Amino acid sequence: MKSAILSKNAAYDAQIRQILETLSGYSDEQLNRKPANGGWSAIQTLHHLILSEELSLAYVRKKLSFNPVVDKVNIGTHWRSFLLNLYLGSPLKFKAPAVVGDANLPAYATLADTRAYWEKTRQMWTQYLTALPDDLLDKQVYKQPFAGRLGWLQTIGFFQMHFRRHRKQALRAAKAAKV
Repeated sequence: MKSAILSKNAAYDAQIRQILETLSGYSDEQLNRKPANGGWSAIQTLHHLILSEELSLAYVRKKLSFNPVVDKVNIGTHWRSFLLNLYLGSPLKFKAPAVVGDANLPAYATLADTRAYWEKTRQMWTQYLTALPDDLLDKQVYKQPFAGRLGWLQTIGFFQMHFRRHRKQALRAAKAAKV
């Protein structure tokens, strides 16, 4: 089970490296320019994703710090994950929770600093997942704001779907700024 979790996490890391490489072809000014029709700049979009992961890890660490009783992943977990993926895959716009929204996104950041921040966050996740005790591998440990309790694989799956949704947004913002 742990190898599946770490493998999925590594695949997600590869997706992040790919977008950072793609965005390295843009200047920091372009990456920080907000689209003319409103919304987040490419850099702000990346910071939204990073904050989401960072706060998720903080939640899991705190939750598990007092050895709570947590349920095993079950059919309900998979159903909630499926519905979350439908939600994130839809073309509809949704307001981000305030804690990962406008007030907490930088007005300006360099791609180099953003890369370092994300790599640090991903490294913390990898270290945490690597050190997970076997008795927690099949548990619902993360409470996603819209879907409720998820297991480790579903949590990383959420990060991947969330990333896919916002990847397009970041690339659109960067391309629009280049024109």
